Amino acid sequence: QRRGGPPRGCAESTRHQAARRQRSAGTMAKRRFYTPEDLAAHNCAKDIWVSINYKVFDLTELIQANRGPLAQPLIEVAGQDISHWFDSKTGGVKTFMDPSRGVRVPYTPHGRFLHVPPPEPTAAWNTDFGTAWWLDEDLIIGRLTEKTRKVQIVNVLTHQTDLLTVCSEETLEEIRDRYMEYNKHAQSYTWKKLEEDAFVPMDMEKTLDENGVPDESEEFDKLGIDFDYYYPVIHVYFNDDLTNS
Repeated sequence: QRRGGPPRGCAESTRHQAARRQRSAGTMAKRRFYTPEDLAAHNCAKDIWVSINYKVFDLTELIQANRGPLAQPLIEVAGQDISHWFDSKTGGVKTFMDPSRGVRVPYTPHGRFLHVPPPEPTAAWNTDFGTAWWLDEDLIIGRLTEKTRKVQIVNVLTHQTDLLTVCSEETLEEIRDRYMEYNKHAQSYTWKKLEEDAFVPMDMEKTLDENGVPDESEEFDKLGIDFDYYYPVIHVYFNDDLTNS
């Protein structure tokens, strides 16, 4: 991993740049669930997310207010899951027994980071920050999905097909929010699936599974079939109404 030097720049796709502009303008709603790709897009000091035990933290303001050596270990793992830094039972930073002193101290192989006390007592240690950031519920913006899945969305009007990576826990309304990056008039479409040779409307308040669109990737894997050759397909039909945009 990168050590030392100035903070790295944000590496992002054009789509993520557009999403960033939406966030800056305050037009992007917070999601309930995020994909690893969503997390990875926030990968620099000016825009830093991390996840711990499926909780996604936005540390951007914290890092901007506390730039210095203790921020650097977090900047270097921006956009990543750092659950292995923490005890899953206590929620605190992992510790280990220091053989030279016979006491337990924080285990920080990447270097001590914000709100972790120093190994030795010191008057320079400032404890007025209140709650440690990894226990601060106000910094949690959602959850990391336990499983992603892919779905093809076919626009019947334009014949455009888009392949989306979504969270298995998301409702179709939430998936539609993701689709808005491809089609800003997505709310003016009816979403349908093929069922017994007929296209039937789907319930936007339910997940794909709850709409009878199961994730069959594991079955394909067992059969040795490359799932990349098959994805569930949703057909979206334009309602001739641009009032929702």
